[in-house]
Amino acid sequence: MITLSEQGCTVEDIVAIAAGAKVMLAPCSLENMRKTQQLMQDAITSGIPIYGLTTGVGDLYSVKLSPEEIRQTQLNMLRSHASGVGTPLDSWNVRAIMATIIVAMLKGASGVSPELLETMAAMLNKGVTPRAPLGGSVGYLIATAHIGLSVFGYGESWFEGEWLSGAEAMQRAGITIREPGPREGHALISGTYEISGLGAIALVRCEALIALADLAGAMSLESMRGNVSGFDPRLHRFRPHPGQLETADRLLKLLADSEILDAHRHYRLQDALSLRCIPQVHGAVRDAITYCRKVLTTELNSLTDNPIFIVEDDELVALPGGNGHGAPVALALDNLAIAVATLSTISQARSDRLVNQHLSGLPAFLSGREGGGSAFSISPCIAAALSAENRALAAPASVHTLSTVAGQEDHISQGALAARKVQTAIENLADLLSVELLCAAQALDFHKPLRPGKATVAAWELIRTKVTFRVSDREMYPDLADVRRFIDDGSLNHIVDNVLSG
Repeated sequence: MITLSEQGCTVEDIVAIAAGAKVMLAPCSLENMRKTQQLMQDAITSGIPIYGLTTGVGDLYSVKLSPEEIRQTQLNMLRSHASGVGTPLDSWNVRAIMATIIVAMLKGASGVSPELLETMAAMLNKGVTPRAPLGGSVGYLIATAHIGLSVFGYGESWFEGEWLSGAEAMQRAGITIREPGPREGHALISGTYEISGLGAIALVRCEALIALADLAGAMSLESMRGNVSGFDPRLHRFRPHPGQLETADRLLKLLADSEILDAHRHYRLQDALSLRCIPQVHGAVRDAITYCRKVLTTELNSLTDNPIFIVEDDELVALPGGNGHGAPVALALDNLAIAVATLSTISQARSDRLVNQHLSGLPAFLSGREGGGSAFSISPCIAAALSAENRALAAPASVHTLSTVAGQEDHISQGALAARKVQTAIENLADLLSVELLCAAQALDFHKPLRPGKATVAAWELIRTKVTFRVSDREMYPDLADVRRFIDDGSLNHIVDNVLSG
């Protein structure tokens, strides 16, 4: 159970809710929302022009709405904006977006009712997941409109294993269906909730994979009898980027007590860059991840609505502006996609080197027997294909602005595309690391009876519980799938962390 309030949340909170954690809304935050809501009702009665409340939106901002038209207009906004195309987002991403909306609106400056957030919290807690495609989003407006329809009993939702109409899903879950109140349609589509929710999931996933990239790199270096002098802290103090320092220190810990490296201390004076420069490359990725976390933490604890409503001297003040522009997060996620591509290319280089007898000093294609067989010859081809795709996905989305909505929105963030790209790239990276880890595990076996380092041996032993040493050719995909499961369920990171902290 995660308590949400106007005080904000962490990236981990959003991801936990995405994974299925239930939520509770702080009563004090709900109460603070009521004063703004009451003053908004007064503004409606007085006819004060307020963008998106007593007027239309976009190029219709000059059209005044009567009190009777306001409620229908809120629903119509959701209907017209619910125009997403393509495959609906999975439940993790939809739940992350919903949690992000709730956190922002608990600040009490969107003018929505507490009941709206209580309805959304009930949907999260009872497993009602709106059908929300993201295709067509320029950074906001689309997936959140589909979510908004489901909140009010329209659209479609996933509940107890089937797609239902929004109304039937809510009824089966025992959630009261409400009609949208003033601002409640517009507020749901006005912020950067789509890219922030998806970005939080991507960030946490990437943080887990950088740790595994260190592990894979350590196992590769160890199996090729590499030189750890490049990880010496005395070297890195002359270039003290935080990520570089952290990576070098982690590599030394992963490889501590390696009998393989001790026996081959003078085997090679200097390694190739994909081995020697792991601290510099992985470290730069770490610094990019740190930047992205800083941006997302700020964004998740912001209100990106338009307009924003504050109360001064017991009067409602509307502040129209551009907080809904997704540039900060879009740029951060583009940067993260570049970082993921960088990890992909260096992992692919190591995988290719492992199976090349002329570079690795190991048997050709890591074959476990003399002559014949393809062994691991094709595995680096998989990594090459995925690495190429990730290089394409690293092309920034945020530079591709266009003019939309009759010129009212003539500079857009393309943050939704940035989020979709980086999520795809991260999935590719997990498969890339599966290839390297599988190859490195095979390579370490050729050094028996010498044992790997205290952490790399723990990872090797875990892999060997499912994947046996390859003596002759057999289907490769089950082995890759087994290693990928160790990545996805966190067991590889967990076992290594236990060793390093022990």
